[in-house]
Amino acid sequence: MAISDKLSNKSEELGGKGKETVGEATGNEQLQAEGKADQSSAGLKQAGEKLKDAAKDVKGAVSK
Repeated sequence: MAISDKLSNKSEELGGKGKETVGEATGNEQLQAEGKADQSSAGLKQAGEKLKDAAKDVKGAVSK
């Protein structure tokens, strides 16, 4: 996973957590939901990048 992808995903995750927290504090359910959705999206992107990395590792091990 490229460093820029990691930073982007982490930024999205933290932004989502911030939205969720503000939504909880203000009673704004829509903002809470957006925050949770942002966090889920970032998590899925991170999982996809890890899967790509694992596939590259397997490919490298097989070709040796």
